[in-house]
Amino acid sequence: MGFTTADELKAAAGTSLGHSDWFTIDQERIDRFAEATADLQWIHTDPVKAAAGPFGTTVAHGYLTLSLLPKLASPLVAVASARMAVNYGLNKVRFPAPVPVGSRVRAAVEVVTVDEVEGGLQVVSRVTVEREGGDKPVCVAETVSRYYF
Repeated sequence: MGFTTADELKAAAGTSLGHSDWFTIDQERIDRFAEATADLQWIHTDPVKAAAGPFGTTVAHGYLTLSLLPKLASPLVAVASARMAVNYGLNKVRFPAPVPVGSRVRAAVEVVTVDEVEGGLQVVSRVTVEREGGDKPVCVAETVSRYYF
């Protein structure tokens, strides 16, 4: 999806932008994230031990799921005429459910607010990441992005 102009983005305040494509989280990605962040907890990295754990398998780090927001959500809110977009921060993040290895996830994006800032727009979006077949979201985050024109 995405937008062509700043005016189109402004008009999207308060609307849902739909869903991203599905994305599979495999053990290799979990292991690489564990190494990159030095979070080597067995529930993420040891399939044998995790099989006897609370989820019956390894699970993705919550922060791994959060780190996928640019991949999942950005195509829905991209603005073709912006010369630059930056991640300005997060207002709130929750991880209501685990992401077992092999899960497919996707994001639903709702534009909450669009405000003018010097040189561009600040967009607050509610991004809800769901797991295929799951009954609760795996991540709900309120993101703050800035688009400069």
